[in-house]
Amino acid sequence: MTESLDAFRVYVHFLHEREGVRQVRLTRTARQGLARLVAGSLPPVGTRDPSLPQINGTAETAVPAKLDSNEPPLEISGSTKAEQLRHLAERASACVKCPHLVARRHSVVFGVGNPEAKLMFVGEAPGEEEDLQGEPFVGRAGQLLTKMIVAMGLTREQVYIGNIVKCRPDMPKGAPGNRKPTKQEMETCLPYLRAQIEVIKPVAMVALGATAVEGLLGPVGAIGSLRGKFLEYRGTPVMPTYHPSYLLRNQSNTEKRKVWEDLLKVMDRLEMPISEKQRNFFLKA
Repeated sequence: MTESLDAFRVYVHFLHEREGVRQVRLTRTARQGLARLVAGSLPPVGTRDPSLPQINGTAETAVPAKLDSNEPPLEISGSTKAEQLRHLAERASACVKCPHLVARRHSVVFGVGNPEAKLMFVGEAPGEEEDLQGEPFVGRAGQLLTKMIVAMGLTREQVYIGNIVKCRPDMPKGAPGNRKPTKQEMETCLPYLRAQIEVIKPVAMVALGATAVEGLLGPVGAIGSLRGKFLEYRGTPVMPTYHPSYLLRNQSNTEKRKVWEDLLKVMDRLEMPISEKQRNFFLKA
């Protein structure tokens, strides 16, 4: 019991000193378990506690699938959605919470599109072109995303496009390509995206790629098994699908059709008209 309590104290100390956490939320089950741990009444490690609720035949644990961002919700000011987003963008442009990203960035890529959008696309982080231009999805993958949006019968001006991380993940000097943002980078920047979603209140969202899904919802599974099925972010349906860069590497009609079927489901959810031509995209060579 003493070893278990010591481990718990070390964990709380780590959260307090390294992550800045001042409060730790525990489920009722976890609180009961901790109380019984202090009282010395928990069963030996490795045995099942019959008092804990069972999920798929295994005891419930107090360890969440995703440690939520430690950042408090951002204060949103402004009388209109456009003003609120502009205020948030100004705050993001002055953010220096990731010094290693600040040192290399050319711009903070906040987001772009219609503040009243019913549909929101979420990517992972800016690439080189986005960092230089200050707008998300303007490189090759962005050009393909624009074509996808147009194929749905929309324009970039009608939707909203943002990223989990607003600064380009830094690369070694002279190194080509882009890297995936780290978990800490995503958690640090996530309050900005949450505020964007709160302001826009989209009817549906599309998460572009595995990293976007992980940033929004935590480690819920592989993108190949998640795509095509709506998930949920705080009451808003989210359609996971492949990132446009995946389609640039895999240009078969089969893979394009998978993404298009995901977008058709989004169009259905938004009650958008779908023509027979649209339903048949990528079914023929």
